[in-house]
Amino acid sequence: MTYTEPGSTNGEAQTIVDTAVRTLTPHQLTPGNYYAFNTPTGIERVDLTGDQYKDAPSRKAGITTVRDFASFIAYWEKHADDNSEVYADVERLAITAVLDAHTADAPRWSGHVLRLELRKTEAWTQWLQLDGKLMGQEQFAEFLEDHLPELREPAAAEMLQIAQSIQGVAKAEFQSGTRLSSGERKLAYVETIQAKAGQKGELTIPETFTVGLVPFEGSDGYELTARLRYRINGGPLQLAYKLERPADTLRAAFGDVVTAIAEEINTAVMNGSPA
Repeated sequence: MTYTEPGSTNGEAQTIVDTAVRTLTPHQLTPGNYYAFNTPTGIERVDLTGDQYKDAPSRKAGITTVRDFASFIAYWEKHADDNSEVYADVERLAITAVLDAHTADAPRWSGHVLRLELRKTEAWTQWLQLDGKLMGQEQFAEFLEDHLPELREPAAAEMLQIAQSIQGVAKAEFQSGTRLSSGERKLAYVETIQAKAGQKGELTIPETFTVGLVPFEGSDGYELTARLRYRINGGPLQLAYKLERPADTLRAAFGDVVTAIAEEINTAVMNGSPA
């Protein structure tokens, strides 16, 4: 006797369900809501609460970076409120405003941030790059000529004459240096070029000179004293300048920017950085 097992109805039931699902009338979902549906394979979820489904974001967010005082103030005035906070970080030369900072009574997102990252000027960078580094006479003279606009005392015209004098004896052999009562330095040399071989001369250079530099783009200018240094080894003269405490000038310039911002926005600027 042959036994036949009755056919299963699971496949037929699944077919009926699938057909029913396919024949359902589509429904339009409303943005801003969260939906969940029972389907043959489990619960399916549809999240339409994101900002991409709205006509406008639910809140302001993002980090905006500006490079000068004026741009910082313009953005602050447009977006800040009574609970906005400002922080100054002198190590990073950065000022950060949290425009949607926490209030005293309730937390907020702290996701709308304005950051002023000061950028050093090209002139400041160039003077700092060669600070304290010995150069040949021609290189030193060319550097002074290229930076005449930053020279304050002696005046640019006088420093140009000094630079040209240094270039004029580039082939000389320097033998000694003495300090004059005026504070200048007198360097004795002997010409080594064929036409003037053996001819002696003296070169007078200032012991110090003053440089006017703008540390940051859009900031005020500051004067720095530079001490002139030289090295004589019975051959070509080597020259260098050493700026007096440029790091202090940079900090002072940053502090002045912080003070100007605090006065303009009428909000205390805290020392540090936000969480």
